[in-house]
Amino acid sequence: MKKNIAIFASGSGSNAENIVKYFSKTPEFSFIIVSNKKDAYVLARAENLGVKSCFFLKEDFVSGEKILDFLLTNHVDFIVLAGFLLKIPAILIENYPNKIVNIHPALLPKYGGRGMYGDNVHRAVKAAGEAESGITIHYVNQNYDGGDIIFQARCAIAPTDTPEKIAEKVHRLEYEYFPKIIEKSLKNKIE
Repeated sequence: MKKNIAIFASGSGSNAENIVKYFSKTPEFSFIIVSNKKDAYVLARAENLGVKSCFFLKEDFVSGEKILDFLLTNHVDFIVLAGFLLKIPAILIENYPNKIVNIHPALLPKYGGRGMYGDNVHRAVKAAGEAESGITIHYVNQNYDGGDIIFQARCAIAPTDTPEKIAEKVHRLEYEYFPKIIEKSLKNKIE
């Protein structure tokens, strides 16, 4: 039986594309890309990959009812956040308990919470003089970056590394591990 995965993304969608390509040889999974930005490049990536996509207004994510209806109509089993910058509404968390995963570009619990995404995280890590950074894949709950941690991977930071260099190292970890951990989570949660 085919399992349907929604990938929520707000920007370029490189992680979303990487995930879809990783699963392209696994026909039992299909994907829908959901964005909150009409001009997000992730929607063009979805079209190029032949993946269904849709756009919802930011306001639709406040109550989440319209999005939940869409997910249920499309028989979505699991949700992946890949560069999605809005808070997930409670109605989605209630309907998808431990079936929503997110990736964070730092080693939580450090450098998490509201406003801590993308370059903001890498600049904070650099400013603190950290010797390492990495990724955290976690379940989503009501608090920003507060869900149970599923997996972490680390990378060393040299004193000369810029925030951009830290971002490159972290992106390599994202591309390597995020699809694999999603696959493991799917096998554990969707049987």
